[in-house]
Amino acid sequence: MADDIETSFEAAIDAGQINGAIICTTDAEGRFIYNKALGERILVSGEKRPQQLDDVLYLASATKLITTIAALQCVEDGILTLTDDLSPVAPELSGKQVITGFSDDGETPLLESPTRPITLEMLLTHSSGVSYDFLNPLIAQWCKKFGPPQQEGKRRPVEVAFSYPLGFQPGEGWMYGPGLDWAGRIVEKVTGLTLGERMQQRIFDPLGITDAQFFPVTREDLRARLVDHNPQDPDALGHAVLGGNADMNKRIEGHFGGHSLFMPGTGYIKVLHSLLANDQKLLKPDTVDDMFQNHLNLQSTAGHQAALASAAGVFFRVGTAPETQAGHGLGGLLTLEDVDGWYGERTLTWGGGMTFTWFIDRKNNLCGVCAVQAALPFDGDAVAALKQTFRRNIYHKYATWRGQQQLS
Repeated sequence: MADDIETSFEAAIDAGQINGAIICTTDAEGRFIYNKALGERILVSGEKRPQQLDDVLYLASATKLITTIAALQCVEDGILTLTDDLSPVAPELSGKQVITGFSDDGETPLLESPTRPITLEMLLTHSSGVSYDFLNPLIAQWCKKFGPPQQEGKRRPVEVAFSYPLGFQPGEGWMYGPGLDWAGRIVEKVTGLTLGERMQQRIFDPLGITDAQFFPVTREDLRARLVDHNPQDPDALGHAVLGGNADMNKRIEGHFGGHSLFMPGTGYIKVLHSLLANDQKLLKPDTVDDMFQNHLNLQSTAGHQAALASAAGVFFRVGTAPETQAGHGLGGLLTLEDVDGWYGERTLTWGGGMTFTWFIDRKNNLCGVCAVQAALPFDGDAVAALKQTFRRNIYHKYATWRGQQQLS
């Protein structure tokens, strides 16, 4: 049997490895519900308070699922498509070249023109060539030499923050990157709203969510509930979520659809449940079905497999074993086979920073989110183990509950 959630998390709290955790899990019918708020959070004043289920969490990259839904709603509305050239909407993307290396003296980047246009589908599946600079040495070198200087106190929009070249030809590789930040800007351009406004109208209002925010520290009612508003993080930048370094959140201007949303776990589980139940509150049934299909072509699949096998692959696999067959759906990693006693085939899953993880398993009728409230200095091994305990043990709890239902 997998380690028990309560026992393992309480032991980590007692040992000072984490401050607490928020866990929300449900089935499509809302009959099996496992919600837990464990441990304490620390206020800016230093006062400790019990963790509450509705405490506001920094989602980090778990923002990407919400942005994916916003983009797919634009597809349903007929103002975007998954496969058309995005050049008319985002000329900044079409103007990007692909970096292939540097001259022998290291001074001149070797660039080539893209062989095909970037599409929304590529942005949503990290197969566009848009990559994070810290995951691509060539892009990191380019940024060091040619990137716009970061001025103290100055914030940058998506177009400036990710102005560097592509890491590979569009559709011919895979690497985790700011594709969802670009997708969020595209949603803004075609709707005329900020990403937060669009999400509130089309995602949060239909689900009764009033406490999702890109800049919650500016809202008095949310600031008091912010987990990351504490003596170690007085600006609520999400230091613990990102393992101790949240400097990028000081530098962004606008709503970054790849990493900058905050909301409670009780709100996030509503989003997961809507997709699990396919209740049409957010998306049409066919659109939801399409999210759970593998959207990588042969070339991007090869890049994805190489990334999963790389040193950084432990983050891209999101708790799944190296031998588990996986692709990428619209929103996250997609398992392509059953895992005994655990994820069913076509489970969609991803996470946020170092502490946040979520999954939707339609085959086994279960979805869940776990937000570990890490302590600083950050204990990465302990946090990773706890996330895996949640992922595994919640299935044991669900199986036990189903057995009890059959007996009653």
